Amino acid sequence: MSTLNEIKEIWKIADAVTFDVDSTVIQEEGIDELAKFCGKGDEVTGLTNQAMQGCMTFDQSLKVRLDIIKPTKALIEKFLETHPPKLTPGIRHLIAALHLRQKEVFLVSGGFRCLIRPVADILNIPTKNICANSLQFYFTGEYAGFDKNEPTSKSGGKAEVIRRLKEERGLETVVHIGDGATDLEACPPADAFIGFGGNIVRDFVKSRSLWFVSDFSELIKALDD
Repeated sequence: MSTLNEIKEIWKIADAVTFDVDSTVIQEEGIDELAKFCGKGDEVTGLTNQAMQGCMTFDQSLKVRLDIIKPTKALIEKFLETHPPKLTPGIRHLIAALHLRQKEVFLVSGGFRCLIRPVADILNIPTKNICANSLQFYFTGEYAGFDKNEPTSKSGGKAEVIRRLKEERGLETVVHIGDGATDLEACPPADAFIGFGGNIVRDFVKSRSLWFVSDFSELIKALDD
C-alpha cells in the first residue's frame, strides 16, 4: 500500500499522466449534456450517477443510456456547434506544466471520441492520445451503436488502456487522475491514482483515494515541491 508521500513522489517522476475527461478535465458529464440536448436528460443522469458510484457495470450503463438517446450523426454535429467544452479551471495550466516537463498526457474516457476531440485540441493533446469510445452510424446517419471492441466501453477498460499504453508506448510510470469508480479501477496498472473533486465529489472515490484534490493548482505546486 502506497502512502501519500509515495504517491506525491510518483507524481513528480511519472513519464505519463492519464486523465479522465468528464467531470475532471471538463466540468460536465458529456453524455448527460448530450442527453439534455436530446430531451432525455432526466432519464440518463440517474444512470450516469449509478455508473460513477459503481452501482452497475459501465458497459451496462453505456448501452442503456445510448439506447435512450439514440444520437444521430447530424445531432452530434449540432451539439458540438452549440456546446463548446467547459474546461475545469486550472486544467490548461496543469497540462501545460506537464508538457513543459516532457510528460506525456492522455485522455482516457468512457465518453466518445467525437465529443473529446475539441477538448484535446484546446489542450494541445494529440488525437493519438485520446483513448475513448466510438459511436457507430448507419449510412443514413442514424445511430447504430458503439464499438464494443474499445476497452473503454467495458468495466475495467481504463486499466486495460493503461496496461496497453505501458506495453506499446514503453511508459514506465503512469499516474491516473479522475473522479469516478472506473478511474479507481485503473490503479493498478497505473502506478498511482489521484482522486479529483473539483466539479463533483463522489464519496465512494474520495474515501478510497490517498490523494484527493479539488484544485489542480495543488498538483502543479506538487510537481516542484
